[in-house]
Amino acid sequence: MFRLIAKFFAFKVFKFTLVGNFPKDPKFVIAVVPHTSNWDFIVAIGVRTYLKEPIHFVGKKELFTPLTSWFFKRLGGMPLNRKKNEQVVDAIARMYSEEPLFRMAIAPEGTRKKVDEWKTGFYYIAKKAEVPILPIAFDWQNRKMIFHPLFTPTNDKEKDFAYMKSLFKGVVGKVPENS
Repeated sequence: MFRLIAKFFAFKVFKFTLVGNFPKDPKFVIAVVPHTSNWDFIVAIGVRTYLKEPIHFVGKKELFTPLTSWFFKRLGGMPLNRKKNEQVVDAIARMYSEEPLFRMAIAPEGTRKKVDEWKTGFYYIAKKAEVPILPIAFDWQNRKMIFHPLFTPTNDKEKDFAYMKSLFKGVVGKVPENS
């Protein structure tokens, strides 16, 4: 039932189409670009539900109260409980080692506003956890969610970022001026 509702909203109401294939690999970081609106999350949840693919996001443990934990976990949320002096990248990389299936979605921009440079956390999480990155373009102008092939980061961050950014040239978010 939820799958039919998700399909209706993602593909009929929002009129998105899917391009490419969502990988079956059990672990990778999902880099979603551009992230310009809260509607991105709504459509992404619809597509995830339709595909029947587990996709996670990380939130601070304080969000996962006895009243809200079930909701956030149902959406794919994982509480981030940083140990004393543990960095976020290390804490999330540890989740990859502890979970048999873990695919964390993150927006490299780090915000819904226009940015000149991406944050690097998603990249260093993939490197530390030794998992590939799935670049997903969220093209609202053409109503396409584009699944690019998995990309394994190298030891050349500048080259890797140039390659990944090339995948998103011409992609327009829900709020075009923030793309």
